[in-house]
Amino acid sequence: MGFFDFMTEEIAIDLGTANTLIIHMDKVVVDSPSIVARDRISGKIIAVGREANMMQGKTHENIKTIRPLKDGVIADFDASEKMINMFIKNIPALKKKWFPPALRMVICIPSGITEVEMRAVRESAERVNGKEVYLIHEPMAAAIGIGLDIMQPKGNMIVDIGGGTTEIAVIALGGIVCDKSVKIAGDVFTNDIIYYMRTQHNLYVGESTAEAIKIEIGSATEDLKSPPDDKSIQGRDLLTGKPKQVHVSYREIAKALDKSILRVEDAVMETLSQTPPELAADIYNTGIYLAGGGSMLRGLDRRLSQKTDLPVYIAEDPLRAVVRGTGIALKNLERYKSILIK
Repeated sequence: MGFFDFMTEEIAIDLGTANTLIIHMDKVVVDSPSIVARDRISGKIIAVGREANMMQGKTHENIKTIRPLKDGVIADFDASEKMINMFIKNIPALKKKWFPPALRMVICIPSGITEVEMRAVRESAERVNGKEVYLIHEPMAAAIGIGLDIMQPKGNMIVDIGGGTTEIAVIALGGIVCDKSVKIAGDVFTNDIIYYMRTQHNLYVGESTAEAIKIEIGSATEDLKSPPDDKSIQGRDLLTGKPKQVHVSYREIAKALDKSILRVEDAVMETLSQTPPELAADIYNTGIYLAGGGSMLRGLDRRLSQKTDLPVYIAEDPLRAVVRGTGIALKNLERYKSILIK
């Protein structure tokens, strides 16, 4: 172990469309919305993460809130780099250091990402002092995070429903055998709710409100075993322009989300139909694993189970499954070298 190793800090990053999570010393030290607030005049970044999230939908013309990642890939390089930089600077253990340490990083990327996008992620990481940068595919990280032994000659199916993309993959022998990445995920669900409130209730609600509706009464099916209570929702009446309130039940939200969930189901079915028969036999026995924030949508596991006739399991703490897996890969670099992209 040289002096360089002594000076190196290891961090694992799950750079998500909705949330960015960072693990350092086996602990999740950053768990923040992937949002940046920028001053339009000076171009300076005023806030990132939670603070910027609270400003969303409430800014005046001099402040702009940006989500630097779209559909799981970097859409705004400058903003995403500054965001990563600020997140890393805020890691408590690294704050105490006199000068920024060299970083050994494992970063999680969507499986449908292009070479150019991959290079962009790597360059951003190198500019924030990443000396050794490894990339790992999201479904792989999710599988490791769920606790599956991915090196076995055994098929496992992962459905990771994030903010920007839903990643579906069949994994065996430390590799992705067949995968599908669809751009139907949490953000689309939120937009479905905004559209539904507009068309059915003449009520204009913002993104943060729609997100809250999704979390509190969102559902993938109209017959839930233990349904949530109705929710009163405030917004702007599109006819009179006045602020108003309406009551909405989980059944309405299930209707609003139905089309998008159908598309997720179709993608799962398509991936199953491309799976080699030996692995299909394994999946028949092991079932399907769900990870990501979208998997917490009420009744989604049951709905997928009915569609596929397979058991469906939700990972524990699904929001952190991917970053957990990324962290485990970072700790056992030698073991997982073959699945990391250098």
